[in-house]
Amino acid sequence: MDRKPSSFIVLATAFLITGNLVGAGILALPVKTGLGGFVPSLLGMVMVGIAMFFTALILGKEATETRQPSFNYPSLYRGYLGAGGKWIAIAANLIILYGLLTAYLTGATSIITNLFPVSFHSLWITLILFAGLTLLNVSNVSIIRRYNVVLMVLLWIAFGAIVFVSERHVEVSRLNYADWVFLPAAFPIILTAFHFHNIIPSVCQDLQWDSGTIWKAMLVGVIIGFGMNALWIQVGVGVLPVDDGELSLVSAFENNLPATVPLSKLISSPVFMTGSLLFALLAISTSYLANGLGLLGFMHDFTENHIKISSRLLTLLLSFGPPLAISLAYPDIFLKALDVVGGVGIVVLFGILPCLIGIKKASGSIRRALCVFFLILFGLFLILELAQEGGVLRIQPHVEYWKHQTGQEIDHQ
Repeated sequence: MDRKPSSFIVLATAFLITGNLVGAGILALPVKTGLGGFVPSLLGMVMVGIAMFFTALILGKEATETRQPSFNYPSLYRGYLGAGGKWIAIAANLIILYGLLTAYLTGATSIITNLFPVSFHSLWITLILFAGLTLLNVSNVSIIRRYNVVLMVLLWIAFGAIVFVSERHVEVSRLNYADWVFLPAAFPIILTAFHFHNIIPSVCQDLQWDSGTIWKAMLVGVIIGFGMNALWIQVGVGVLPVDDGELSLVSAFENNLPATVPLSKLISSPVFMTGSLLFALLAISTSYLANGLGLLGFMHDFTENHIKISSRLLTLLLSFGPPLAISLAYPDIFLKALDVVGGVGIVVLFGILPCLIGIKKASGSIRRALCVFFLILFGLFLILELAQEGGVLRIQPHVEYWKHQTGQEIDHQ
């Protein structure tokens, strides 16, 4: 009989899951959720966190049944949903990985150009960041993993430092602000901040395929991540005014800026400036490395097994070429990229498709009803995002507009 993983391994795995939750999503959270208000954002995070944990359980169960370290999501969905499911999964995965790498590059560039008086064009900063991070991605994987642990420790230290400094500048009255109409616009960012499903296969393997231990580790990781996200939103909402000039949530929203930019300028503390810069760049760098490796592996499988071309150069170009091109063409796309990642890619790949598997395999009426409920919820998230991207629905701070075919906008506030 296999021995259960030790408590230390379970906790370490939970921290790994939390580390995957801390990326570009957490940098955008105070901006998008802050405009909805602190209390609405907490309730939204509870709902999304439960939904994402539910689909993680479905995918974890599939991984433990197959017991394959090279667990492949497109192949999984093809087995249940046919060729259409496979290609939908491939498209959704590309949206996630391309969108995240684009958000990392544009977000890091925005932080550097807005916090430091650089004398050269932001294009060169993007190129330098891209070259450094991508070279790490194509180097020895064991080196990346070794240094990634150090980077994660530094990230946690930086996060603790900036939260500690920020709390002295929080105005409690600002936490009472609420704009429930704007909350749906924050769902894509919240979904991105609760996305760790790409590492579920390796988590299951590390925990020796023990289903009870796996769900406990995932639950602990998600709860810790929720706590970090909630604390960071409380800081952002409590420190930044909603709409009061350049250093406000509305200004950051309109200029597609990570929350650390206006916070650093408003708090104006050397400790906070250093800590926020370190936290932001570490969050982006560690996530870029993890998702870059995932994209390389995905593209290698795609070129060799789907289009039948074996070429290292082609794999590299298809992996990192599109994110770089988009970042250079649209340098202010940080928040918009995360919206598409969460509202389309994550919703489809790790929301709708797992629920369809759950419905097919449900052994009781209660479990089937839960799968249907979350399927409808993820479907609503997708419809909201597609409506906004297609110009049918525009959700702005304080006011919601429905755009009709005539091009006129009717105020529904």
